[in-house]
Amino acid sequence: MGSTYVVRGIGVSPGRVVGPAVRLPDAVAEPPAGRRLPPGSDTDAAAERVAASAAAVRDELDAAAQAAEGDSAALLHATAAMAADPSLVADAQQRVRDEHLVPERAVWEAADAVAAELQLLGGYMAERVRDVTDVRDRLVAHLTGLQAPGVPVRPYPYVLVAPDLAPALTATLDPQRVLAVVTAAGGPTSHTAILARSRGIPAVVAAAGALDLAEGTQLLVDGAAGTVVPDPTDDAVRRVRARGAAPRTFDGDGRTADDHRVELLANVGDPADAQAAADAGAQGVGLFRTEFAFLDRTQAPDVDEQTAAYGRVLAAFAGRKVVVRTLDAGADKPLPFLHAAPEANPALGVRGLRVAQERPDVLEDQLTAIARAAAEHPGTTTWVMAPMVATVDETEAFVAACARHGLPTAGIMVEIPSAALMAGPLLAHAHFASIGTNDLTQYTMAADRLLGAVAGLSDAWQPAVLRLVEATALGGAAQARPVGVCGEAAADPALAVVLVGLGVTSLSMTPRALPDVAAVLAATDLATCRVLARRAADAASAADARAAVRAGLPVLDELGL
Repeated sequence: MGSTYVVRGIGVSPGRVVGPAVRLPDAVAEPPAGRRLPPGSDTDAAAERVAASAAAVRDELDAAAQAAEGDSAALLHATAAMAADPSLVADAQQRVRDEHLVPERAVWEAADAVAAELQLLGGYMAERVRDVTDVRDRLVAHLTGLQAPGVPVRPYPYVLVAPDLAPALTATLDPQRVLAVVTAAGGPTSHTAILARSRGIPAVVAAAGALDLAEGTQLLVDGAAGTVVPDPTDDAVRRVRARGAAPRTFDGDGRTADDHRVELLANVGDPADAQAAADAGAQGVGLFRTEFAFLDRTQAPDVDEQTAAYGRVLAAFAGRKVVVRTLDAGADKPLPFLHAAPEANPALGVRGLRVAQERPDVLEDQLTAIARAAAEHPGTTTWVMAPMVATVDETEAFVAACARHGLPTAGIMVEIPSAALMAGPLLAHAHFASIGTNDLTQYTMAADRLLGAVAGLSDAWQPAVLRLVEATALGGAAQARPVGVCGEAAADPALAVVLVGLGVTSLSMTPRALPDVAAVLAATDLATCRVLARRAADAASAADARAAVRAGLPVLDELGL
């Protein structure tokens, strides 16, 4: 007999697995308030321990980042930088010297002060509170000789169950040890979701009842449907394990069952990702994020450094297409040398292409570097696109800037409802559009895409979002311009069918998702894609849209998706 009880959440990384539940260890305990050094203690030496611990934690995270790739590596490096943040360390040291607090208590209070400031700022900055507390716990553990908070060690693979996961922790998950992730908090575009997808780990977030699952309970996790079944039947377990025995591959030819071509491309976060994406069969790069070259910098990299970095990605895709996105700074990617003062609402502030209005030199240098890299790799087709485009004037100015640099194929990201609604006029000037479904969902639903409290709204299956995708595709068709999707929605095999049915011509995703998306498209003809797209766009809710499409795609169950 198996359980009929089902824990439901939001499926954010597809795949079906079975394994025992293992709970994330409790957080590091707060050191007692007011705990002070013994009289006569050397406060300078105690303060130095804070700096030494910060350096050690930074080095540990940097070492983990060296072994990671792409988004995982970038997030680990960012957390490492936070661990050694001079202001945090200095504040903690001052508390040791002035108040004679023990180092671990000083760190705790200094970190809480930083977290409180971030919480007041709201938006993305408030979401960084989790990162600060992660660093705080690591420092306190190091100072007190405790094991650093992290992934449980077991002699067998398991399903990790947690309230939520810090990015630095998610980035270190080993798919051979952690079969799946189930969290009570989080949303479809949270760091947990994005990193789980990039590592190929099935994941369900915002799962009410997840924390009631007892340690050791056998769980069947469906990362696409968003369900967790405790104590599944023996037959269900056999089916899941049989389907997982032969991993799928992608032959490099995206198409529907009736041979309608759909480009299946890869999202690439830095040069280290490029070769793996090429080896996975990606038909090109639909989103090359260039932020990696600017992170943790006190000033922008020069043209030569950028040219070399971009060239490594172009070299890996000789004979194929690479779409380079210009710097998307701001909001969840603040850069100190570009944003001197914090914004009250960074998601609605100076980000993406808007940065060029204040710092045109940054965009000019970047376009120069992209053009030089393209000239050095003529075998690669190089396209360029700008993020956060809202108006026709912005589009015209960006296309003209690209033309001045000898970059003839210039496009735009569609992340703002205004861009979707004005797709026709915008694409009268731009040569292509790529829809960033993460931000388009955020701005359409007025729901912070990193805030777990509104995770139910932050879902690309929302019919309003799908209708904006359709409007963009219609605008592209009217101008005979291609329209792709490079947001996380493209990695969902069921949603990929809908996007194609709405008129999208290419899908760009984490390379791990390519085989599953290709397999579902290859089993579905274009007419079915269109019928299911209509059902989804006309549904009353995201849940209804998802359910209607999955009911019309029996191949998902056949493939274990």
